[in-house]
Amino acid sequence: MKFDARERVYGQEEYYWGTKPNNMAEKTVDVASKLKTDITAIDIGAGEGRDAVFFAEQGWNVYAMDISPNGLTKAERLAIQRDVTLQTIEADANDANFPEAVDVVYSAGTIQYIQPENRKRQFNYFKEKTTSDGVHAMFAFVDHPDVPTAPDWTESEYFYAQGELREYYQDWSVLELEEVIFDDGSSGEPHQHAAEVLFARKSN
Repeated sequence: MKFDARERVYGQEEYYWGTKPNNMAEKTVDVASKLKTDITAIDIGAGEGRDAVFFAEQGWNVYAMDISPNGLTKAERLAIQRDVTLQTIEADANDANFPEAVDVVYSAGTIQYIQPENRKRQFNYFKEKTTSDGVHAMFAFVDHPDVPTAPDWTESEYFYAQGELREYYQDWSVLELEEVIFDDGSSGEPHQHAAEVLFARKSN
């Protein structure tokens, strides 16, 4: 989704993506809570805040990062409604900086905006800013020969090659890597996406 279109959508009263966490967020809680306590997490591409607020509801210290000011405003509003707190950061994933080391780095539907030439640098930074036994949960859209490019794919989004996401975590313990093809109708035109979902742990 282009920036202006996203701002219009996020500027509306209703929550475009809803307010319930997705399955990936729920699984992230299950995985991270087995490894860490007193968790600090950052949601890269938090959008309207549904997953970041869910993390805060677990008692986590949460940073919600997004390029969209309208999205972050709604994330703050949702946090107030749920009686939790989070800190918002307006930033582009291509040059994002973390305010402190974190235990969980989570991103669902945003790392495709990281330009290919910036990926190695940014993933290394995300890893460096993660504590020992910390967890990364990453969702990447991948280029798949059997899945046409979605009609709402933009010029600022970049597919990952199949298996590329795992390459950035060769020095970590990959807990799970799932390849998925799923239906989507978010653009108003039914289509499919291919993606990989990775959970990895930073070894001591």
